Amino acid sequence: MFRISHPTSVVFDEVHFGKFAGRYIKTRYFVDVHPPLAKLLITAAAFIFGFDGDFDFKDIGNLYNVPYVAMRMVPATLGVATVPLAYLTLRALDCKASTALLASLFLTFENGLVTQSRHILLDSPLVFFTALTIFLFVGFSNEDRHRPFSEHWWAWLVLTGLSLGAVVSCKWVVGTSRVSLRTWSRHFFARALCLIIHFMILGSSGDGDAFMSSEFRQTLDVAVGSQITIRHVNTQGGYLHSHSHNYPGGSGQQQITLYPHRDENNLWLILNATADNYPQYDYEHQPLEYIKHGSRIRLRHTVTDKALHSHDVRPPVSDVDFQNEVSGYGMAGFTGDLNDDWVVEIERGDKSDKESSKRLKTLRTHFKLRHFMTGCYLFSHAVKLPEWAFDQQEVTCNKQAVKTNSLWYVETASKHPQLPPNAERVNYKIPGFVSKFWELQKVMWTTNSKLTDRHVYDSRPWSWPFLPRGINFWIKDHKQIYLIGNPFVWWSSTASVITYMLVRGFLILRAKRGCKDFENTKLVKYDMLCGFLFTGYALHYLPFFLMSRQLFLHHYFPALYFAILLSGAVFDFVTSTLRPRIRLQVACVLIIIAVLTFDKFSPLAYGSPWTRSKCNKATWVKTWDFACSEFYDEVTRIQLPTSNKSIPSATIGGEPGGRAAVIVDDDADAVRAAEGETSTMIPLGGAEPGRDVFAQGETKEMTSYQSRPKAVSSEENEKVLSVVGGTTGGISEVSDKGYTSNPPHQAESTSEQVMPQGGHRKTEGPLDQAEALANEAAHELYPEDDST
Repeated sequence: MFRISHPTSVVFDEVHFGKFAGRYIKTRYFVDVHPPLAKLLITAAAFIFGFDGDFDFKDIGNLYNVPYVAMRMVPATLGVATVPLAYLTLRALDCKASTALLASLFLTFENGLVTQSRHILLDSPLVFFTALTIFLFVGFSNEDRHRPFSEHWWAWLVLTGLSLGAVVSCKWVVGTSRVSLRTWSRHFFARALCLIIHFMILGSSGDGDAFMSSEFRQTLDVAVGSQITIRHVNTQGGYLHSHSHNYPGGSGQQQITLYPHRDENNLWLILNATADNYPQYDYEHQPLEYIKHGSRIRLRHTVTDKALHSHDVRPPVSDVDFQNEVSGYGMAGFTGDLNDDWVVEIERGDKSDKESSKRLKTLRTHFKLRHFMTGCYLFSHAVKLPEWAFDQQEVTCNKQAVKTNSLWYVETASKHPQLPPNAERVNYKIPGFVSKFWELQKVMWTTNSKLTDRHVYDSRPWSWPFLPRGINFWIKDHKQIYLIGNPFVWWSSTASVITYMLVRGFLILRAKRGCKDFENTKLVKYDMLCGFLFTGYALHYLPFFLMSRQLFLHHYFPALYFAILLSGAVFDFVTSTLRPRIRLQVACVLIIIAVLTFDKFSPLAYGSPWTRSKCNKATWVKTWDFACSEFYDEVTRIQLPTSNKSIPSATIGGEPGGRAAVIVDDDADAVRAAEGETSTMIPLGGAEPGRDVFAQGETKEMTSYQSRPKAVSSEENEKVLSVVGGTTGGISEVSDKGYTSNPPHQAESTSEQVMPQGGHRKTEGPLDQAEALANEAAHELYPEDDST
């Protein structure tokens, strides 16, 4: 928790998880790829310490004005608590105290875990609950061997189940093996409880609505003249949308996109297709006209009064021959042209409603829209438009469309003026908790699997054990936070995993040849110990090889925890024949190496000042892309935090037509005295540092700060007041700003002027010494002035 308040700005994925806390507090519905427990814990801390949810966490580097330290304390506290859990786990596994101490200190000085636990991120809670689950499971196993079905046995079992539920409620990872049905039931209960809280808190609409099915909301039936919202079936892009911004290329007409949030720009009015000189269908007075298969319609954007339009122009991103641009075209009073016409093709309806396969019904009918002139289909896919379209999803008209990406449905429809009061309404089925729970799991899984875009710092699982590269979290003010592990701890744990696999394979080969190695009690004990930890490592590491989504180094942390415990078990086996004192000495040497390595890379964990040379020397692997060029060359150039201290100085000269102003610092003793002061003080009648006290014009008011009083004799004080006093009224009243009531340029000196040896004038008064030094400096610089 050292300097956890630094930096005071947003770091890496705090952009996301801090924002989620704000949405919980604002009760705005959202969907994330991870379950809610860790986010709820962070939200609780933020709420208790006064966060109102208004800070948007928009960009890395934005300065905080929220209780971010309280939010960071949640993962930090859980990260600290992981260390004693590691110690207790190895002790419960019958490892020696020196071994447990070694592994726990390896965790303490693991740079990657330290960096990750200092920020508003989810991996620290995940590792903590993983460690807690392993500890409780080991306790349950020990109890199971000695007193099954006792009260302690039940307590260990229940706690293991709840902890396992907490693990999968933080992030989706594979849990431990050998889980009983009762434990699984408790895991389900814990996760269900978190989701109940999740749905209770998020009662208001938010930007997560588009990810969930429309059964979360209510709507009515459809006909010509209905005002509707249309939603894409296959992607999570959201609603057919337009806004008053044009394409920068192509036709230059109004943009058509998919937008994931509910908005008035999602509203479209269904009109009957017509042509110039033909009146529009009067849906308010003529008979009700339902939309059927083959109906030819136009969709009019209600806000901008433009028609959904397509033509033989290439779209801005999918610039291929079989894709046409879709745009908003027209103006108020303009009927439009044939490129505004679309033909409804009903694909399927709801099995419970046969009419929904014959005519358009809200929620129940999936349909395609075929462009009347070109034959292409209204289409969307998971392709984002650039910033000029606000990163919204592209909509095109595709001549070779995939059917799944060409299907749409009406989500809401306003009440039609021709519909009678007793008209059939589209009734939702209100989803219960189990339905919401299951759908949320599917949405998280789908969203997770679609995170396939490349990231500048993503990496693949095969590289993680070797630490070829880290992740840049933050760079600012010539400092950097970079996620990199402690190389000694990291590579030692990897060596332990590889050693176990090789030794285990060798023992299996010997067993095939009839050797009796597994009849050795000591070998069996360590085989079971290392095998248990290796299984945990494999279950938390190998599944990532099946994923094609974005992956980062921090996804390795749960597996790293098991690898560090395994390195402790290997150490326990290797040193099992040594005397306790020697074993402790070996452990101390390893701990010292780990601490020294941690210290070498600690500036990257804490964002502390560093030099370019030290950064370059710490780049042990050429693929470690630290931002060494951002650091200063030398320690003396590192800018320390500024204070309100200033070195006393005076400005002499600078009059129009005279010599240039000379700024003279006080003597060394005065400088040292100023450095010892707690605040800056402008002396009575003194000048603002670096300012011409003789310049004409209005004096700028300057604030004087209280400082420790300097002992001044009454004679000196009288001399000072006699210098700054006015000539017409005696001594002026001194203001609380450090000036006399008369402006400095109006004060006249009444002191005598003495000509010291050498011809230089010595002036009496508060600037005696400073002015004398200035005169001496001027004499050395401009000796020719002495003749004047």
